[in-house]
Parts: sequence; structure tokens; C-alpha cells
Amino acid sequence: MTKPTPIPLEPLYELSDQALEARIRQAKETLGESCVILGHHYQREEVYQFADFTGDSLKLARLASQKPDARYILFCGVHFMAEVADILSSPEQIAILPDMAAGCSMADMADLPAVESAWQAIGKVIDVESMVTPVTYVNSMADLKGFCGDHGGTVCTSSNAEKVLAWAFERREKVLFFPDQHLGRNSAARMGISLDEMVLWKPTQPNGGLSDEQIKKAKVILWDGFCSVHQMFQPAHIDLFRQKMPGVQITVHPECSYEVCQKADHLGSTEQIQSAVRNAPSGSQWAIGTELNLVNRLKHEMPDKEIHFLCPTICMCSTMFRIDTQHLCWALENLVAGHVVNPISVPPAVAASAKKALDRMLSVL
Repeated sequence: MTKPTPIPLEPLYELSDQALEARIRQAKETLGESCVILGHHYQREEVYQFADFTGDSLKLARLASQKPDARYILFCGVHFMAEVADILSSPEQIAILPDMAAGCSMADMADLPAVESAWQAIGKVIDVESMVTPVTYVNSMADLKGFCGDHGGTVCTSSNAEKVLAWAFERREKVLFFPDQHLGRNSAARMGISLDEMVLWKPTQPNGGLSDEQIKKAKVILWDGFCSVHQMFQPAHIDLFRQKMPGVQITVHPECSYEVCQKADHLGSTEQIQSAVRNAPSGSQWAIGTELNLVNRLKHEMPDKEIHFLCPTICMCSTMFRIDTQHLCWALENLVAGHVVNPISVPPAVAASAKKALDRMLSVL
């Protein structure tokens, strides 16, 4: 039996928006419940509208494990999200990423060799296995989640980082947190841990740029990583809004810098930001520090509230933006034709270790 010939992508770019949307709807109808589309809040609107379920990384991670009847999990997000879907879904299910170029610059700032090197270096100063819990942000590759699983650690999201850190500190006295320094710093600070008890590990420098004494005294060892979108927000942006709009509520994502988060009125994940704005009274004024697609969606959804984007320049997740209607249509129509494009498959050994870390996270919620 010959394998089906893949449907090419390029001709789809010649279609009108209306024609593409019609073909996506037709393919979705044909596939029925055999395919579930998950869409992250940062996804562009023309793709987001076709998601069966939407959410932040935590919500979508749960959904990936709760759709056993779907043969295909098509993830409109970025690569690490599709990996999580593959890890948490059943062996018979296939996770798909419409565009393999949809990655995450933050996730790329920590790789397994660098983290293993850091672990060994820290181990020359203290007993890491008994004193340090590794915690990786969900915005990381599967092998880093596997590293945490193998070393008694876990995963966190921006929704549950404080709960996960509390869990970690119940087990060991220190945490190695990667790859996002800002989420780690902001979450630890909200738990009452002082900045003096946090140090920054710089993987390009010998011993992370730290002295042995700094490592011994640290309660949290933060990785030198960040989100290229959220680092664009500055304290001056908040000051400007407060000057021109007295009474405005400022809400930001914890991937923003410590200084920005300290000046904000609210701090939360994409789910928590949306909840705060939706529950606010009509006529309230908001300036939001997170990705532009989400802010524009809230503005459209709630015209009774005055909603502004915190940064004066465009801050958009360019890698998430790579998934367009052409790639979505291409992935769906190939499934209809019996061909799977861009399957995401985590090696079994890595998946088993990563699942241990993810299960630990899910157990503390």
C-alpha cells in the first residue's frame, strides 16, 4: 500500500483569507472529534478562532491529558507546548505543530549540556542532590524537564510558580530555577525571599560568575534567561501611564522584570490577567504588560473598559506568530488525506523522566 502524498503548503498562500477559513472549517468538520486544536492566548486571532480549547501553558497542559478520544492533538503554540502534549497524552495520540519554526527564544537560553554543567559545578561546592531542587519553567525543552524528573525536581508555569517553589523548599533548602530569571525572582520575592538570597547563574561564565560563598548562601539560583517580549516593558512605561491616566490599573506578566512587577497593581499569568480584567467594573482603565495579541483580544472583547498596551512599541511573540492560517490549513488537510505533517515525538526515555516532573507539578495544584 502506497503512502499518501503530502499536500503542499505553498499553493495555500495564493488563497484569499475567506477561502482559507472555509477550507479549515471543512477539514475540521471532516476530522470531527479525531482531532482537537489547542490554542495559546498569544496566538494570532485568525488562528485562535479555530481552537477547540484555549488557555495558558498550564491549562493547555491539562487539556492535553484529558482528550483521550482525539487521535490528533494539533497545537497552535510553540514547540515546547507540543512536546508537553506528546508527553501527557496517550501513546496512541499524535501531537502536531503546524510550523516547526514556532519555537521559544527563552527555552533556547537553557539547554541540557549547560544545565548539567551547572549542576556539576554547583556540586563541587555543595551536595546538590540533597540540597538543591531543580525547577524548570514549562517554557523549556523536554530533556530539561527530564533532567528535573531524574533529580527530584519538577516543572512550573506562571500560574503556579509560587506553589511549586513552596513544594520544592519543603524538600530541599535551595532551588535551581531555569530558564527564566524573572519568573523565578518575582515568584520567590512574593514568597518573602529577599533579593540577597537570590543569585544569577550565567552559563557562559566560569562557575556561573559566582563565588563559592555566593552559592553556599543562596536560597534561589536563577538562570540567566528571559522572555524577549516581556523584557521590553520598563518601569518608565508604568510611570507614564500613571501620570496621564490617574487611577489606571497596571497588570503585568511575571516574566517582566522585578522592577516592573514591583510597580504594577496586579501580577499574573495570561489566565490570571484575563480574569482580573474581566471581573473589573465597566468603565475601569487598564494598562497591560503582556503579549500584544492577548491585549488586543481583551480590548475587542470588552469595549466597556479602557484597555491599553503598556509598552509604546509593539511587543509580539514572533515565533508564536509563525503559525498562520496557511500552516493550520495545511496540517488539517493532510490529516484528512491520511498524512501527518510535523509530528512531535519525544523519545520514550526522555518522556518518562519529563512526565515524572510534570506529574509532580500537577500533584501540587
